[in-house]
Amino acid sequence: MSPRRDLPPGFRLAVRRIPTGDYLRLRRDVGWTELDPATAARGLAGALFAVVLEKDGAVVGCGQVVGDGAVYFYIQDVIVEEAYRGRGLGDAIMERLMAWVGEHAGRGSFIGLMAARGVAGFYERLGFARRDPEAPGMCRYWRGEETP
Repeated sequence: MSPRRDLPPGFRLAVRRIPTGDYLRLRRDVGWTELDPATAARGLAGALFAVVLEKDGAVVGCGQVVGDGAVYFYIQDVIVEEAYRGRGLGDAIMERLMAWVGEHAGRGSFIGLMAARGVAGFYERLGFARRDPEAPGMCRYWRGEETP
């Protein structure tokens, strides 16, 4: 299934895993936590579904779905290089990810994500809602030195 949204000339949305080097570069570009390449590669291999946004063959964006494939689906790593933002490319990535989720989620399935600073409105426009303060989303970044 291809996205309904027409992409600008030169752009292509490919259904495939995100190459580790491109993933790490895109993460750095948006200021996200640095990852060990081996850890990133293991994580990317575990995705349920992934898309890569290409501009004239070069990776300029990505997105993936992780989770258990039935009850829990998490939208992760939706990134578009800064130079290409504002053209509907993030919308196209999300449309394709959500189409896949729609094919696999059942009644009552949970679809979650963590929005980066400044982009919550993007996801709200796509139907996502902020969590209630009484049921806050929580996270913990593993640094590798902790004792579980």
